[in-house]
Amino acid sequence: MPSNSTSLPLGIVIRKSPGVTKWSRWVWRVVGVLPGAAQANWKEIRREGESVEYHAATVSMELWASDTEAYMTGLSARVPKVYVVLREADDSCAEQDLEVVLATASPYEAQDYMDSGEEIVEQVAMPEGVAAFVRDFCLEHHVDEEFVKRKRDKKRVDIRQDGIGDPRIRQPTDVYLAPGRRRETRH
Repeated sequence: MPSNSTSLPLGIVIRKSPGVTKWSRWVWRVVGVLPGAAQANWKEIRREGESVEYHAATVSMELWASDTEAYMTGLSARVPKVYVVLREADDSCAEQDLEVVLATASPYEAQDYMDSGEEIVEQVAMPEGVAAFVRDFCLEHHVDEEFVKRKRDKKRVDIRQDGIGDPRIRQPTDVYLAPGRRRETRH
C-alpha cells in the first residue's frame, strides 16, 4: 500500500555577495540545493573574494499525494524549479540575516508564500535526480479529477427589484433610503 506522502532532505546553498548600493550591504541568493544532504548550520562551502557560499540548512521537501497536480505543473516548466522559502532572522545578534523555512516542488505553495509578503521565496533549478524523484511520486499517486461543469440554478435573474428589500420584514419605508434626518410617521 503506497504512502500518501514522502520526503527528501535538501541542503540549501545560499550565496552572500557584497551589495551594489549603499542601502544594501549584502545580497543573499539561493544558488542551489543538495539532495540527501546531512544537517548543517551555515557551513561555509566556498569563498571567492568577498562572496561566500554557505550550506545554510537542510530541510525536508515534503511531497503529498493530494498535491500531485501542482508538482506536475512545476515539472512541466521548461526548467523545473525548487522553491525555497526564507524569512528574515528574528534574532538581532544572529550572524546570518536569513532563516530557511522550507523547500517545495509546488509552484502553488510557493505562490501562497509570495502572496503573504512576509517571506522571501527564491527559486533554483531542480536537479535531475530530484525531478525524477518528484515525477515518480506523481506517477504513483496522481489521480485525474474529472471536470464537472456547474449548472445554473433556475432562479430568474431578469426580474427587476423595486428596492424595498426583503418582503418578509415589515418596514415603513424603502430600505435603500439615503441616511438623513429621520422622518416621523403618523398613523
